[in-house]
Amino acid sequence: MIIPIYGYGEPVLRKVAEPVTSDYPNLKEIIANMHETMYNAYGVGLAAPQVGLAIRIFTIDTTPFSDDKDLSNEEQELLKNFKKTFINANILKEEGEEWSFNEGCLSIPDVREDVYRKERITIQYCEEDFVVKTEVYDGLIARVIQHEFDHIEGILFTDKISSLKKTLIKKKLQNIMDGKAFPDYRMKFANKKGR
Repeated sequence: MIIPIYGYGEPVLRKVAEPVTSDYPNLKEIIANMHETMYNAYGVGLAAPQVGLAIRIFTIDTTPFSDDKDLSNEEQELLKNFKKTFINANILKEEGEEWSFNEGCLSIPDVREDVYRKERITIQYCEEDFVVKTEVYDGLIARVIQHEFDHIEGILFTDKISSLKKTLIKKKLQNIMDGKAFPDYRMKFANKKGR
């Protein structure tokens, strides 16, 4: 089921999300709904707070990035096949050079900014079987994970840009809160009832 994506200004986007256990109510249905909602909005990642749930779950599918001809064939292949759900994730380490990439977010439609992040991460998490895994990722996969991980920590990509850029996008952010954003997917806006 496709569910509304919570827009900038919704309080749930600022909460540090709670861990879940395998007996969390309707867990499989929540994850299935998150996948469907992400694909409907042409996203590459979606975190539970973005659908109104302050729980430590996010899902990723980097397939859309695999068409980028600027990437090596190896990275294109990795991106094409990277589909994963992360439950109770914790980034243990961020290493390497910081690099810039133009990021966007389904909760902040029509706003894109360059964000600097470390190139490599070590992350501990569970998939739906609740077996704990520790893995290392780099490049675009690491970046998408870092972006979604920030969501379960109550952080948005706009927190990572300069104060000048924040000033320049202030009106756009206010418009999102007021429901004056019109993406081609359903949203719930902080200052607007309905939709």
